[in-house]
Amino acid sequence: MTQGPTFWMIPNAPTPVAPFSHASESDGWVFVTGQMPTSPTDDAAPLPEGVSAQTQRVMDNLKIVLEGLGLGLQHVLVARIFLTEFKRDYAAMNEAYRAYFPQDALPARTCIGVTGLARDALVEIDFIAKRPG
Repeated sequence: MTQGPTFWMIPNAPTPVAPFSHASESDGWVFVTGQMPTSPTDDAAPLPEGVSAQTQRVMDNLKIVLEGLGLGLQHVLVARIFLTEFKRDYAAMNEAYRAYFPQDALPARTCIGVTGLARDALVEIDFIAKRPG
C-alpha cells in the first residue's frame, strides 16, 4: 500500500533559512532538504571560513537530520552539491565530503556551480535516502 508524504522538522537541526521542512518522506524514500553551513545551535553565528569547513558543517547538519529520522549516511543513495566557486572549491569540497563515506559506498552524485546561495554560503548539499525494508 502506498503511504502519503510525511514532512519532518528535526528539533536539534539548524533552523531553516526559508519556508521548508528538514525532510519529506513517502514510501520509505527520504528527501533531505539542502543544508547550509549554519550552526545548529546559533542562527546568528557566522558561517565557517572556507569551503572545507563549510562542507564539514553541511555534512554534520545533514547527519543531524538523518539521525533525527533514525537513519544514517549508509542510507543515502543520492547527493546533490551546489558550489558558488566551482573551479576554486571543487577539489577542497571533495576532500571534505569524501571523509564522510566509505570508498566502496559512495552515493550517486551531482555537483553544480551556482551563482549564489542563502547567507552567502559557499556550499549546499541535499540527499535522497531510502529506509531499509
